[in-house]
Amino acid sequence: MSNIRITKQFSFETGHALYGYDGKCKNVHGHSYRLDVTVIGVPISDNTNVKFGMVIDFGDLKKIVKEEIVNVFDHATVFNKNTPHVELAKELQNRGHNVLLVDYQPTSEMMVIDFAEKIKQRLPGNIKLHALKLQETATSFAEWYASDNE
Repeated sequence: MSNIRITKQFSFETGHALYGYDGKCKNVHGHSYRLDVTVIGVPISDNTNVKFGMVIDFGDLKKIVKEEIVNVFDHATVFNKNTPHVELAKELQNRGHNVLLVDYQPTSEMMVIDFAEKIKQRLPGNIKLHALKLQETATSFAEWYASDNE
C-alpha cells in the first residue's frame, strides 16, 4: 500500500526575546504561532481495526502535539537559559508568569528543531515525522523536513 502524508494544524501564543540580537526582537514580544505537523505512514489495512484506513488517528496526533508543544508553549515566555535573560525569567516566574528556559536561542528555526525531536519521540514506530512548519507571522516561517535531516 502507498505511503500517505497527513497534516494537522495547531496554534498557540508565545512570547520570547532574542538575547544579543541587533534588532527589535531583542525586546520581549510575542507571536501567534501556527504549527503544521505532517507525518507519513501506510494506512491501516486490517479491516477489524477501529482505525482501519487511517495512517494515524488525527486525535492521537493532536494528543501528542498538545502535550509536547501546545500546552507547554501556549501563553509562555521563552528565554535562552544561557544568557542574562535568566535573571528576567526568574523575576517573571516570581511574579507568577509562565516562563520556559531553553538551551537555545528561541528563534523559529531553533524552536522547530526542538519540536521535531519532541514529536518524533512520541510517534508510534510505524509513523514517521515528515515535516513541520512553524509560522511566526503572516509572512515568516521556519520548516523542518525529515529528508533534510537524515
